Amino acid sequence: MSFQLGQIAPGIWSGSFSSFPAGVAVHGLSGRLGGVSDAPYASLDLALHVGDVPSAVIENRQRYLAALGLDASRLVTPEQVHGETSARVTAAEAGRGALAYADSIAATDALITDEEDLPLLLCFADCTPILFLDPVRRAVGIAHGGWKGTVRRIAAKTVQRMQQDFGSRLEDILVGIGPAIGPCCYEVGSEVVDRFRAAFPGHDEELFTEPQAGSVHLNLWAANRIQLEELGIPHAHIDCAAVCTACNHAIFYSYRADGGRTGRMAAVIALKKQS
Repeated sequence: MSFQLGQIAPGIWSGSFSSFPAGVAVHGLSGRLGGVSDAPYASLDLALHVGDVPSAVIENRQRYLAALGLDASRLVTPEQVHGETSARVTAAEAGRGALAYADSIAATDALITDEEDLPLLLCFADCTPILFLDPVRRAVGIAHGGWKGTVRRIAAKTVQRMQQDFGSRLEDILVGIGPAIGPCCYEVGSEVVDRFRAAFPGHDEELFTEPQAGSVHLNLWAANRIQLEELGIPHAHIDCAAVCTACNHAIFYSYRADGGRTGRMAAVIALKKQS
């Protein structure tokens, strides 16, 4: 298993997991290059809620999804609120949030579907994108793992929703943990440390580092992996990009490294049509 980053169209970079069978689903984790947005959103901003010009975002979405071989007019995206709520998407939701943020699926931080040719899209700038693929039951999903969603176990709850709605089995599900702010850069306060210690007892060594006295850094990648393994997802089925968006903010958007005003990368996944 490995995470790969490369150009999928002139100037447009995208990451993917080799562990996800390409014959079942299309997926990608966008970079920030190759779009039309002006600073501070330059240039492939895929979010309609951060103050960018909507027409630029729509053009960026069309460019990126076309590079993936997908139809941007059919994408479904939610209003992300750092919660733990998931929504099952059907063909009736095709296009929700594609052209207007107000039309997004309200107050939702994870989407799942078993519909073919229906792109799911969530936006990120340091928070952790978590992609799910069940190649047996043919179902996909994406979760938004900021610290609040992660400590509430949104990744594990998304898997449980796939089990409930699609009959997915833990041993079949593949997971990709995408680029996000890494433990190298993610300094947190005592309130966050206390919340994670309570939610993940016995995992301090995996979750926390102290690069210097009084400075605690959190590993969101590990916290999401731990909850998935505790649920029963095999370790070998969890692929982590281990790419820090703050360290690499010339390639990815980073809320922290960019000073709080920036664009958003996207995680996208869609089931392919069966031939």
